[in-house]
Amino acid sequence: MAKLTVRDLPVAGKRVFVRVDFNVPTDDKGAITDDTRIRAALPTIRYLRDQGAKVILASHFGRPKGKVVEEFRLTAVGRRLAELLGVPVLKLDDCVGPEVEAAVSAMKPGEVVLLENVRFYPGEEKNDPDFARKLAALADVFVNDAFGAAHRAHASTAGIAAYLPAVAGFLMEKEIGALGRLLERPERPFVAILGGAKVSDKIGVIENLLGKCDRLLVGGGMANTFLAARGLNLGQSLVELDKVGLAGELLARAGDKLVLPVDVVAAPAVDAAAPRKTVAVEALGATDKALDIGPATVARFEKEIAAARTIFWNGPMGVFEVEPFAAGTTAVARAVAASKGFSVVGGGDSIAAIEKAGVADRVGHISTGGGASLEFIEGKELPGVAALK
Repeated sequence: MAKLTVRDLPVAGKRVFVRVDFNVPTDDKGAITDDTRIRAALPTIRYLRDQGAKVILASHFGRPKGKVVEEFRLTAVGRRLAELLGVPVLKLDDCVGPEVEAAVSAMKPGEVVLLENVRFYPGEEKNDPDFARKLAALADVFVNDAFGAAHRAHASTAGIAAYLPAVAGFLMEKEIGALGRLLERPERPFVAILGGAKVSDKIGVIENLLGKCDRLLVGGGMANTFLAARGLNLGQSLVELDKVGLAGELLARAGDKLVLPVDVVAAPAVDAAAPRKTVAVEALGATDKALDIGPATVARFEKEIAAARTIFWNGPMGVFEVEPFAAGTTAVARAVAASKGFSVVGGGDSIAAIEKAGVADRVGHISTGGGASLEFIEGKELPGVAALK
């Protein structure tokens, strides 16, 4: 899926509208708690500055639902961006209108402006052509570097591309390249690892991966639904009863390709102080909750991962946020990092696990795309990607 990038267009002296994903987590005082998404956009911004472009940045933040909401202003983001870039960033209080037009007109090559939250306008999420035209009027070129929002057909991610030359930023290029490599030309064996709470969140991903990978390792709460489809009693574990039939169909299609836990760490409650035990999946009691994969399962998963030449991992193996039930996820993180194959990790808990284990620098690609990554792996066309040249 080759796309033109910022390298392919002359940008010196041009006004370049860059859609970034600065939807960063904050605490209850509005302080940024994780600036990963801001850092991810720095290579594109720095390249454009070095080329003498006038850099106009746009992002969404939170869910203001088309209204101005003070807590969703991008002021703190602008301050942090200026610190990371080491140059002034002019944060504006709107994203369209006369004041914005005047500020952009006054820009000199290499300067950076950050527009206000595009979701303050209902036209953003509606992909309103008039709003897209107003955004496009600010610039000569459109660069989309917001892979995390590429699955949304919004004015600033897709609509604007109808009015300007549209190319990918470096983060977008990296995400498309890494995820595309998984689906189009994986080196074999290709091992996919899926976790998280629910099968329903990843039905399309499972179906597409079954046709692409050599092994699909399933852990976390979603594994319970598959185990229930095999007729096991899961006690008080999370099971999606309305998806047991579908899980059975997927098992029948997958054969030995889909690998489920053989043992689990169980407790009567999701509580660090609760008594816990390791039991075979067939031996769960009436009051037990399966909260992590057990050591025998870890050993099986580690063996499959070690043999892999391509790996995709999304989702924790248990209730990762409670320490006694984090061992399975941590073990998978270390196994993925130790693999000699090409690895892609996505999903907040999976990324947190590799960072906590101190092995993030040994992973081939860490995808910050969230829902966009999963839709890409599912085989869906992403509007923000499709709009690019």
